[in-house]
Amino acid sequence: MTDALDEVRDHYRATGLTDRLKTALMGFGSEDQQLTPEQLGSLDQFHTRGLAATAELAELAGISAEMSVLDVGSGVGGPARILAATCGCRVTGVDLSDPFVDAARYLTARTGQSEQVSFQTASALELPFDDGRFDAVLLQHVAMNISDRTRLYREIHRVLKSGGRFATYDVVLNSGDPHYPVPWARTPATSFLLTEAATREAIEAAGFHALVWQDSTEAARAWITQMRASPPPPSPNLGVVMGPDFAQLSANLGRNLMEGRLGILTAVFEAARC
Repeated sequence: MTDALDEVRDHYRATGLTDRLKTALMGFGSEDQQLTPEQLGSLDQFHTRGLAATAELAELAGISAEMSVLDVGSGVGGPARILAATCGCRVTGVDLSDPFVDAARYLTARTGQSEQVSFQTASALELPFDDGRFDAVLLQHVAMNISDRTRLYREIHRVLKSGGRFATYDVVLNSGDPHYPVPWARTPATSFLLTEAATREAIEAAGFHALVWQDSTEAARAWITQMRASPPPPSPNLGVVMGPDFAQLSANLGRNLMEGRLGILTAVFEAARC
């Protein structure tokens, strides 16, 4: 397991990321210019359908102002900042990559949300929180990098309060081998895809029962088609985060979805009540 985690860390190494972000954001103004979470949406929503998917997942999970929310695999913090801004909740993000956590803290300072949103480096398989700490946990386009799904979902269940919500928006295996590289893995060595059925079985075995279960593949395909038809916006994008080959990674994800090799799953679960 340690070797696999090291390979995932290498994939998200992102050396010099915060400095690249500072340069990319100069178009929005000086360092003391406060930004909105929406302004950062083109470079900090590291999943299909971007801001729309995060908003939809929050609504389905019933995220509200009084909640304490954990974002597992928080990347550079886009979903956490949007949740805090739109729902009024407090959000904690964890990510395996130190550069991503540093960048998330920098961007959160730029949006003036550091009192409401925080980040730390941690493994999803060893969450550094007490049992029953959170009202809700979000997992967006993260599980594909994790081989030990049993441990992942048990850890999420452990840190949730009884009756808490677990909302996931992830890539699942349909049929055929995916084309690589993709955004989460440049080779199959760090890609651990499950089918929808296997994903549900693993989550329910950890002590959850489903409240929402929907196939979001068609919505993702429509989004990809729209993105292909529209010129890229004149603003920083995920290439700043993931490097110059991100266009190829993203194109392969789109190809896999269009060819039916992969799908997109949206689901909300409730942690079994004690």
